[in-house]
Amino acid sequence: MIQAITETGFNIFVQTEDNRINTAVASTQIRHLVKFTNDLDKSVYYAYGAAETIKDRFTKITINYDATAPDMYSGETKLFPAGYYKYEIYEVSWIGTVTVSSGYAPATENDVLSPVADTKGVVQGLVTKGKMNLSEKDGTQQVQYKQREAPTETNYIYYGQ
Repeated sequence: MIQAITETGFNIFVQTEDNRINTAVASTQIRHLVKFTNDLDKSVYYAYGAAETIKDRFTKITINYDATAPDMYSGETKLFPAGYYKYEIYEVSWIGTVTVSSGYAPATENDVLSPVADTKGVVQGLVTKGKMNLSEKDGTQQVQYKQREAPTETNYIYYGQ
């Protein structure tokens, strides 16, 4: 399970190499498209990693937060509201130069870019999925409680006098 906090960036550590689909290209020709689906309102957010490191045992994907104009191709998202999300990670591969931008990288898992070219990414398929808990940033909770101040004088209850 991924743990994240609203209004902040976060890192995803997942295993993708064991389920890799396109083994004909080097790992430098692979990027991952992450799909977040809110469990409550079913809103969907997509993002490529702002930075991605593929190792033999794990893949680290960095997702950044942008409140004004999130760009999924730059690895930015504005996940809202806090709660549980399902995440799905799709493998996207290139034969030629990897360019993660509009027109060169698929925007969704069903997006097919045309005309076909080596410089355009192709979604190979789902490599991993799971759950993410997006907690509210401290101080921004919808319901906030104030702790009762301790009294300065003694607070005894006298019984029977």
